[in-house]
Amino acid sequence: MAGRISLQTDWLSAHAAHVLCETLSVQTPWSVHRIRLFGRWVDSPRLSCWIGDPQAVYRYSGQTFAPHPWTQGLAALRDRLREELGVPFNSVLANLYRDGRDAMGWHSDDEPELGAEPVIASLSLGAARRFVLRRRDDHAVKQTLVLAPGSLLVMRGPCQRDWQHALPRTAKPVGPRLNFTFRHIRPLRR
Repeated sequence: MAGRISLQTDWLSAHAAHVLCETLSVQTPWSVHRIRLFGRWVDSPRLSCWIGDPQAVYRYSGQTFAPHPWTQGLAALRDRLREELGVPFNSVLANLYRDGRDAMGWHSDDEPELGAEPVIASLSLGAARRFVLRRRDDHAVKQTLVLAPGSLLVMRGPCQRDWQHALPRTAKPVGPRLNFTFRHIRPLRR
């Protein structure tokens, strides 16, 4: 997957990651989103919040999300990522995995408003969790990463077209994990 995915385990220092986790966990207006799964509506197995520029409207799982305004801390992260990666990020999906029962199933970030080869910058805070990737055309080809606090995972190029990813449930005791996936959303066509 060279050139499509990179992991920087110390993008934030341990202290900075801890402080940011504490701050963003209380500043973010978390909610349970309803998603369409196998033809029925169910509660998403995590808390989340869509944040961004006013025009960064996002469609996911049969719903349209208007963004909450940027918090000071998330705007500072966005600006740093824009500078380092050269991507005009205008939104972030914030997820709170409360414990090992909260998860995200197999998927690709391939919604039309992300474009053909989106850059997704994913910052992890709180508890370390296992992140799994598999080829879309051969599910036996997998890669597992551990996303520790302060780590930055960047997926780019054909990654979303060729691979799926998931954050599996775990029976091991694990604390809360915050994840912020920065994206550039193109305006929705009506």
